[in-house]
Amino acid sequence: MPKPLLFRFLAAALIWLGTGLAALAQETQVFEVETLNEGLAPPPETLDRDTPQSSMEALLDLVAAGKREQAAHLLDLRDIPPEQQATQGGRLAADLVAVLQRKAVIDWDDLLERPDALDANASSDNPVAGQAQRSILIDLVETDKRPVAIRLNRLKPASGDPVWVFSRQTVANIPRLHQLYGPTWFEEELPPAWRTETLWGLRRWEWVALPAMLLLVGAAGWTAGKAQAALARRVESRLLTDVLRATRMPIILAICAALLLIFSNSLFIFSGRINSVLTPLIALGFTAAALIFVMNGVDAVLDRVVPFEDDKLSDPRMENRRNLATRIAAWRRVLIVAIVLVGGAIVLSEAQFFGGLGLSALASAGALTLLLGFAARHILGNIMSSLQIAMNRSAKIGDKLEFRGHICTVERINFTYVQLLDWTGIRLVVPVSEFVAEHFENWTMNDPSMIRTIKLKLAHDTEVQPLRDAFFEIVDEQDPEEVQERDQHFVMVADQDVFGQEVWFCLACAKADTAWTLSCEVREALLDRARALARDGQPMFPQANPAEAA
Repeated sequence: MPKPLLFRFLAAALIWLGTGLAALAQETQVFEVETLNEGLAPPPETLDRDTPQSSMEALLDLVAAGKREQAAHLLDLRDIPPEQQATQGGRLAADLVAVLQRKAVIDWDDLLERPDALDANASSDNPVAGQAQRSILIDLVETDKRPVAIRLNRLKPASGDPVWVFSRQTVANIPRLHQLYGPTWFEEELPPAWRTETLWGLRRWEWVALPAMLLLVGAAGWTAGKAQAALARRVESRLLTDVLRATRMPIILAICAALLLIFSNSLFIFSGRINSVLTPLIALGFTAAALIFVMNGVDAVLDRVVPFEDDKLSDPRMENRRNLATRIAAWRRVLIVAIVLVGGAIVLSEAQFFGGLGLSALASAGALTLLLGFAARHILGNIMSSLQIAMNRSAKIGDKLEFRGHICTVERINFTYVQLLDWTGIRLVVPVSEFVAEHFENWTMNDPSMIRTIKLKLAHDTEVQPLRDAFFEIVDEQDPEEVQERDQHFVMVADQDVFGQEVWFCLACAKADTAWTLSCEVREALLDRARALARDGQPMFPQANPAEAA
């Protein structure tokens, strides 16, 4: 075959193949049907159903204008017998608009003014970027069984052009959706003027009902709080009083959230704009109630299990209770994390107002996780550190320890800080990350007994034996429960310099919680004995002026 003829053949084949692919692509952009709404009168020529946006606008405008018969052409009525389509189509169109206005949030950015609904400006993360569409999800609406979809489909009758109408599945669900979310008896009793749309597409009665409902819910919560506080003052049982006080705020939040849920689903069926805020607000109320209930409830249990007064918890016999208190506090943190994660997921899943406010990119999982992670990186680090302390038990609630020169008891191990009770009664609040990063002495870890060292600087010619004898006499005078056996105590000359000798009096204490106080008392008694020996003419303390000592 000559080359010119070959080139012409290849070009014709490519043109034929391209035409066939284009026709195939055109066919895949529509749902082909035999007939569409054959029981209705021919649609008016002014009815625009060519694009998703024009179909949605036409439905809302025609129903608002009372032209229900024309609005029926925007529904796929194939599942309804042709002889009934004329009588049922208009009513179904009006009911669909009522559901859309009350429960759906229409994202007009997704309803493109193109017949193929192709979004050329969509980001690469969008799964339908650069693709023609034949079905668009408007919203998912909850029912008593499952969420149902409201969709626009592009249909092509055998003897007509493609048009965008609401899908047959959507039409089949309209009666149930309208029964759940249509106008309530309250709204139907209102005059027609109160049901007309005003500012922001809200009906007139909504501007009055919304603040009235919020005031009623607030009054119910305030009344419940006052009643519970009065009951807590009258009961004589301390346990019942603690329970009432711990559950006061959770009960108030739960009552307010429950009333909002009941009112917004039975008495006041608000527009989608209001519901998009009320629904996550209700979920947030229940989540906060559960969170505060866990926090207050566990704190009340800890207050009864853990006796913080008089350092009782650091007693060696309280080891099991210290372990129990630490485990309870750790489970408290785990429950709080779980409630925050689950509740946050519920609130975000219900927060449909992101799309309506143009914040869909911000609400995406990746962007939101990045934003929250950056904002809460220090908080998350402290939470992980607190869980680390709970797991390795390097410091338990009630442990006696020395931290940054403070002799203190661990009172609380919270998410972001550790609360320490100094021996002076002052409470130290230390960030968990700093507490874990720095070393500290745990005096009650494993064995509560310990040796406290009393260091005295004596002159070179001081005889140590008289003070050694005095030390053991002082030890014998102490409470046997506070000190260990006599052979556990010892005295050693540990160092010397130009000023004199350094003598260590090692006091074997039985309890870590009283060891520091006991060592102070023994030091005072030793100094009294040393001063008495010095008055008898025995050299005791180095003769050095402050400048030399420095």
